[in-house]
Parts: sequence; structure tokens; C-alpha cells
Amino acid sequence: MSVNKKFLFSFFLFLGFLTLVFGQGEFVYDAKGRRNPFIPLVTAEGRLLKLDKQEAAASGGIAIEGIIYDKLGRCFAIVNASVVGIGDTVGDYQVLKIFENKVVFIKDGQPLEVELTKEETR
Repeated sequence: MSVNKKFLFSFFLFLGFLTLVFGQGEFVYDAKGRRNPFIPLVTAEGRLLKLDKQEAAASGGIAIEGIIYDKLGRCFAIVNASVVGIGDTVGDYQVLKIFENKVVFIKDGQPLEVELTKEETR
């Protein structure tokens, strides 16, 4: 190993050591109004936890839990624990369109798009 390579190796090793010793700070997660991803969605008993009320309120009280999409046939969505199709109502909203990743509702002539959130992948 040449002198230059030894110096660079020692330098980076020293920087790594300094980072380990002095770089340790407390990490604080800022959820910015979203669900904390470090809190499990399933309890120890196997029960699924509900979405935060803030998330549902931001989308007019509508939570999309799943979508069955068929571009050649009928599409369905699981909204607030109910299976709905185009034309069905959820509260004061009517289902206008169902896409692969979102559902468009309408209320008083105003459309509301609610996207399917992918919180867990398996």
C-alpha cells in the first residue's frame, strides 16, 4: 500500500470514528399530520387498527381501503368498510369514477378525489 493510500484510509477511518462518537443525536420523527409509520397497524391480538381521524377528515370522512379495478368490466372500491360501485353513495358523496389507485366522488357538483394509500406492502 502506498503512502497516499494509507493516508486516505486512515483519514476516512478517523472520519468514521468521529461520526460515531459525535454524530449521535436524538432523532425526532415529524409526522406532519400523517400516521406514524413506526406504530404497527395490527395489534398483538390480530385486530386491525383504524386510520387516524385526521386522515379521514382531510378526505371528507372517506377512507379508501381497497380497489377492485377492471378496465373492461365493473370496478368496485372498499370505502369506509363497505363495498361500493359507480353510482353508489357513501354518506353525502356519490361514487363518480373508480380508477386503479383512486376514487372520484361528487357532492353538490364538486368532485373529490381520494387516493388509495399504500401503507403496507407484502
